[in-house]
Amino acid sequence: MLKRLSLAVTLACLAVPAASNPSLADDKPYIAVGSAKTKKTIIAIAPIQSDPMGRGDARLIVDTVASDLKFMDLFRFLEPAAFIESPTAGIAPGTFNMSDWSSIGAEFVAKSALSREGSSLQLEAHLYDAFSNKVLLTKRYVASAGEAKALAHTFANDIVTALTGLPGIFQTKIAMSCNRNGRKEIYIMNFDGSEPRQLTRHNSIAFAPAWHPAGTKLAYSVYARHAGNIKNIDLYELDFATRRVKLISNKRGINSGAAYSPQGDRIAATLSFNGNPEIYVVESTGDARRLTSSFGFDVDPTWSPDGSKLAFVSSRSGMPMVYSMAADGSNVRRLTYAGRYNATPSWSPTNNKIAFAGWVDGRFDLFIMNPDGSNIERLTKAQGNNEDPSFSPDGNFIVFSSNRTGSSNIYVVNVDGTFTKRLTYGMGNCVAPKWSNPPR
Repeated sequence: MLKRLSLAVTLACLAVPAASNPSLADDKPYIAVGSAKTKKTIIAIAPIQSDPMGRGDARLIVDTVASDLKFMDLFRFLEPAAFIESPTAGIAPGTFNMSDWSSIGAEFVAKSALSREGSSLQLEAHLYDAFSNKVLLTKRYVASAGEAKALAHTFANDIVTALTGLPGIFQTKIAMSCNRNGRKEIYIMNFDGSEPRQLTRHNSIAFAPAWHPAGTKLAYSVYARHAGNIKNIDLYELDFATRRVKLISNKRGINSGAAYSPQGDRIAATLSFNGNPEIYVVESTGDARRLTSSFGFDVDPTWSPDGSKLAFVSSRSGMPMVYSMAADGSNVRRLTYAGRYNATPSWSPTNNKIAFAGWVDGRFDLFIMNPDGSNIERLTKAQGNNEDPSFSPDGNFIVFSSNRTGSSNIYVVNVDGTFTKRLTYGMGNCVAPKWSNPPR
């Protein structure tokens, strides 16, 4: 069975597809994520067996898999100097002694072999539970000769899924607004901050990017000038396949804060053509259906994973606070009551949490809470302003902007607040990050 993953990368399942792993079938993943861990899981990545011509690709794959797994902050890696297995040992079940790995402390071991057939690379890969001598993953990955790194990301994704039950994030992207060249434009980068590139060139202020759930399009807003030199905020959509930029809404006033529905067929956004900033749903036809009506402003919509609800920010009670409502605008409920200003909620796709930025102690910090407003937890403190949270597709990380070093940069933090990593360097001021889904 072949499944298109990205570019020229494909994979074919051999004997044990990840979805049929015993650990996942009974909803008991090997590694629980989302809470602080005092002990990291010990994993060994065995040298990839290959012919001399493939050693460069083999080294790249090992290094990429290790770098990806390190990003998860779940693993401790055994150094190759500790390996005692013979170089002639096999990789398939029954062709090596598992005690060579369990005896040196490995809880899990990844073993693989790389070969070339014509212009393609083939990686046969296995993941084992070293202590129970159980096969967790067996797959063959096929890629064109220049796609060794993409192949490695796919293998690392499958390792994470096999051990945690969560989708891998190693082929995801982050969009953001940066003023690297003096004007704010939309940029994207890999999940770990690598390979940033500029998408828009409006020579204005482009901001508030939002991913289509399939990762094929990106919505964003731009400061524009209409007839009569009237300033406006227009909403656009970039199609990655065609490179076409499409105007979604240029109604008078604000057209911003876009959020695609989980099905990708509607966009929730803030429009102000009726005088007050309110939440609307913009259909694919361009028609806008109003959801909110209040004396305050209503902004920053975010969809629940099933598309049945929206969280948003409203000043209807005086101070901007986070609210929720049904997708048709009914059943409005206030969720937050603390602080002077709560902003930019983000609904987790997996773990039933909402993240938001709240003004406390003279600065913005990140918080998470249950969708009913209960169990609020603070993730950042005393490190500048921390804003614009956006969940990773596995629900385990939050990407955000912070000026803790003076300028605004993009950072990522675990949902338990135990691990923070800076992603952007030399990009000017970067804000409003949004995390994509894995490619479909």
